[in-house]
Amino acid sequence: MKNKELHLAWEYIARTSTSLFLTGKAGTGKTTFLKTLRERTPKRMIIVAPTGVAAINAGGVTIHSFFQISPGVVLPDSLEKKKGGYYTFSKEKQNIIRGLDLLIIDEISMVRADLLDAIDNRLRQYRDRSKPFGGVQLLMIGDLQQLAPVAKDDEWEQIKDYYPTPYFFSSRALQQISYMTIELHKVYRQENEAFISLLNDIRNGNTSKATIDAINSRYIPHFNSNDYPGYIRLTTHKYKAQRHNEQMLDNITSQSVTFRASIEGDFPETIYPADEVLTLKVGAQVMFVKNDSSGDQLYFNGKIGRVTGINPVEETVMVKCEDGKNLRVGKEKWDNTQYKIDEQNKTITEEVKGSFMQIPLRLAWAITIHKSQGLTFDKAVIDADASFAHGQVYVALSRCRSLEGLVMVSPIHQYSIIPDSTINEYLDGVAQRQGEAEAKLPELEKAYYRELLHQLFDFRQMEMTLNYVTRILDEHLYKQQSDLLNAYKKSRDEFKTKVIDVANKFQQQIDNIYTNKELVQERVKKGCAYFRTTIHDLLFDLLSKSNLNIENKTISKRFSDNIFLLRQAYHTATLTLELVEEKGFDIRSYLDFRAQSLLRADDKQNAEKGTQKRSSKSKVKSDVQQKEKKPKEKTAEVSYKLFKQSHSVEEVMRQRELTEGTIIGHLTEYVVNGLLSIYDFITKEQLDDVKRVLQAYPNLVSTTDIKQHLHVDLSYPLIRMALRYIKS
Repeated sequence: MKNKELHLAWEYIARTSTSLFLTGKAGTGKTTFLKTLRERTPKRMIIVAPTGVAAINAGGVTIHSFFQISPGVVLPDSLEKKKGGYYTFSKEKQNIIRGLDLLIIDEISMVRADLLDAIDNRLRQYRDRSKPFGGVQLLMIGDLQQLAPVAKDDEWEQIKDYYPTPYFFSSRALQQISYMTIELHKVYRQENEAFISLLNDIRNGNTSKATIDAINSRYIPHFNSNDYPGYIRLTTHKYKAQRHNEQMLDNITSQSVTFRASIEGDFPETIYPADEVLTLKVGAQVMFVKNDSSGDQLYFNGKIGRVTGINPVEETVMVKCEDGKNLRVGKEKWDNTQYKIDEQNKTITEEVKGSFMQIPLRLAWAITIHKSQGLTFDKAVIDADASFAHGQVYVALSRCRSLEGLVMVSPIHQYSIIPDSTINEYLDGVAQRQGEAEAKLPELEKAYYRELLHQLFDFRQMEMTLNYVTRILDEHLYKQQSDLLNAYKKSRDEFKTKVIDVANKFQQQIDNIYTNKELVQERVKKGCAYFRTTIHDLLFDLLSKSNLNIENKTISKRFSDNIFLLRQAYHTATLTLELVEEKGFDIRSYLDFRAQSLLRADDKQNAEKGTQKRSSKSKVKSDVQQKEKKPKEKTAEVSYKLFKQSHSVEEVMRQRELTEGTIIGHLTEYVVNGLLSIYDFITKEQLDDVKRVLQAYPNLVSTTDIKQHLHVDLSYPLIRMALRYIKS
């Protein structure tokens, strides 16, 4: 990216975990940056926006729908009461949130402070409760000098005791994080420096006589847009735009043709991107409301033209554009998407919930200023004398490419430009904060790298859950489950000494060498091998014995809920450690490994839960029929049976959606017990080479070290299988 500010913004998103407010006047490339980010970012991200139209345009979903927030005021007191987790999200949405690295909020200027705090509440519920926004990085995009959040009098009365202003930056959660601000300066929409200067004055609330006079030099009384085709009128109120369009359409004597939108699936009326019922006549002035999807860039959102022909049978419209081109326009499709998990590669993807198909045109003699946000016009008639909100005049004027393309239907006055001292005061510090962002970037990049390394070897949450499960057994089940309690106590104590204490020392070592990337790779791989093996040895058998039938429903729920969390933490940690051990550590791959491991851990949980349910049903049935209970099938047995059927590790991986390391780990037990041959997996040459390395270097423990001395190519899981076979 050649633009200095855009490059800085990219570096912050790609190389740090610091939240960012990306702002800038109209036409500075905020929308383009968002599009580029969607295509290139290595992070798991979702895009939300405060309104349906903004969400559709940004390729995301609305804040209210994704976070399941009811319309209206969300008081902080009500959020405090919900800390116990009364908001129920689907398992898939929980997984999306847990695997999330980056939350993008477009049109942040329209997001009220209480709504941003509600987002914080939902994220904490399914992530880290101790961190604002659950530890997710935010990218907030918008211009505070454009449209403001809606805070009606009754709504402001409810929230004014909690927030000094309704703006997003008054959010309590946002004030708890050190976010950076980057302002984009280069204007791409306008090229005339004098016009850009005038727009800046209006944007900043400069209502000097010179500025007002310059704008009013384009005041043309009794201007008739019929005499000058291609002009669109921007009005402050919807009824004014509608009335003007209807009057202009009625003045045309040709026959009208009506097109009805085709709607499939879930596509709420509140987010319709075009008119559901579109009535046109030959001669009507129209505006495209979508970019051309053919890739030929024939038209774009905001392009003006005139209807020259209509074919109601084919559902096409001929439009002559200002550049003289005649275009045949058919129905275009908009998708209403939701985020979901791709079951094959375990990534966050978009799923189409519904679609809306319509001719991508609307009558364009007039449009509201609100609807014009984000659009660009060569010629516009501005009717902003009745402006009623902060930013309306600026939004209207900045839609046009040049002062010469503007026509003022009425002169503007100083009272038409509604300044907001709160906004101006906040923006006064933007330049200073931008300088701070540039200076701190190298430091924050290093901090992010170190932060991810610490996360990799942070097992405190697992320890807390292990301690809690042990306490439940000790307080309520010590008589019935004395053997299991003793096993948990032993594992708890050893987890403290062999995992937590060692991890603390290991993290200190990493802190001392983290700038030496080569040395870090070597230490990290060895660390992954140690912690993966140790955690497996301490918890694997223990968890397999923890499917208890407890009569007391309250104790049963507490126990099963925490066993679920412990299993999830175990699976996520061991899978992530396995992937990093095999493939090394860097920011992009680690983020990918972590998200995959979290989602695959949930798959394991679901598989185990399904097995438990089937086992429970079998037990009830056997109790009634007084028959011997059929033992449940272990997950390793499932892998073994599938392998016997297919003789392919890849096929078992595909069917079970598990990693090679997990499947090989399952099958290793059957190799050691003689039920499978080691040569089903590796050749005699490969096995002999592993034996050679062990004889030559008897002190080697890490599979990473062993692999470095091998002459043959062998994956880490297969090296571990060979070691178990040799030692057995």
